[in-house]
Amino acid sequence: MRTALFVSALAFNLGILMYFKYANFFITNVNTLFNRSIELAEIALPIGISFYTFQIMSYIIDVYKKNVKAQYNILNLALYISFFPQLIAGPIVRYIDIEKQINERTVSIDKTYEGIKRFMIGFAKKVLIADQLNSLVAIAFDSENLSAPMAWIGIIAYTLQIYYDFSGYSDMAIGLGKIFGFDFMENFDHPYVSKSIQEFWRRWHISLSTWFRDYVYIPLGGSYCSKSRLYFNILVVFFLTGFWHGASWNFIFWGLYYAVFLIIERAGFGRVLKKWPKFLQHFYAIIVVMIGWVFFRADGFMNGLRYLKSMFTWNDTAVMDVIINMNLQYVTCIIAGIIFSRSYNLKVLKNDYVIILLFFVAICYMVGSGFSPFLYFRF
Repeated sequence: MRTALFVSALAFNLGILMYFKYANFFITNVNTLFNRSIELAEIALPIGISFYTFQIMSYIIDVYKKNVKAQYNILNLALYISFFPQLIAGPIVRYIDIEKQINERTVSIDKTYEGIKRFMIGFAKKVLIADQLNSLVAIAFDSENLSAPMAWIGIIAYTLQIYYDFSGYSDMAIGLGKIFGFDFMENFDHPYVSKSIQEFWRRWHISLSTWFRDYVYIPLGGSYCSKSRLYFNILVVFFLTGFWHGASWNFIFWGLYYAVFLIIERAGFGRVLKKWPKFLQHFYAIIVVMIGWVFFRADGFMNGLRYLKSMFTWNDTAVMDVIINMNLQYVTCIIAGIIFSRSYNLKVLKNDYVIILLFFVAICYMVGSGFSPFLYFRF
């Protein structure tokens, strides 16, 4: 009976996610494969559904495994599921990590100060870097005749945009959590300093990586199995990682793309890579990541291939293309983005007055600009 309830609860939550997020994806592919004309359903995707369904499932799994006790207070359970700071776009908070904090958390002046400061930094990252690069990214990815320099500039801009947008939201969520007395796990740890793809995934979207590690990878056998089984486990996890991000073949390709590099590194290339000079290790990792972002950002798999081709095809309009589309604001944001992506321990961010100034400037930019939602809202 207990197992039946567990399976039913998981199936119910997965069913909701599959219907709202993936129903039309499956209908489209059935129509294509079998030459059918099934009408697409008119489905509005609930904001942040991938995040809170994963939170609910982590609670169900941990209770079933007796890692945590069931929460019988419906208000406390509702607080966990619907806590607004990180509800929309993460980090994915597992019940086991905040079980005690729901009833026994401390709200203090020091923690509130720390939370406000973290919120301000996240807000500035989102508005002053991510939002300012949005139009440059759109110019590159919407262009029908893109030169190689602009293609590289565009993907560098998007590499910074998605990091500052998503990590900015995570900072704001963590900051708001601290104001209410909660300590959430870090979701990013300077991913662009990585020297391998294995390291990148230990630093990028940590809450999602650990979720798949604990609830999919380890139950499949983890690393304590044959090599063929290990590679299979990696393929499964990163297929699901890609599919989790969106109902599109380019997301699935993006996930499997990383699985291939992780398998290559596990198969022996990782040992070879460690013998390279550190700057070459870093160059390898960042190029692999940027090429992956091409397919993550592109509107469809074929458009991703088209963009990738532009990155390695020189044409006569290259110099003029850069002159026409680039300006001082874009250059400043890219340089600042690269500098701050490498370290948050810069002295400038330890000065409260500088943080307040950046926050004030970010508010001014936000008021003077149009609506700019977080990129991860759609996931």
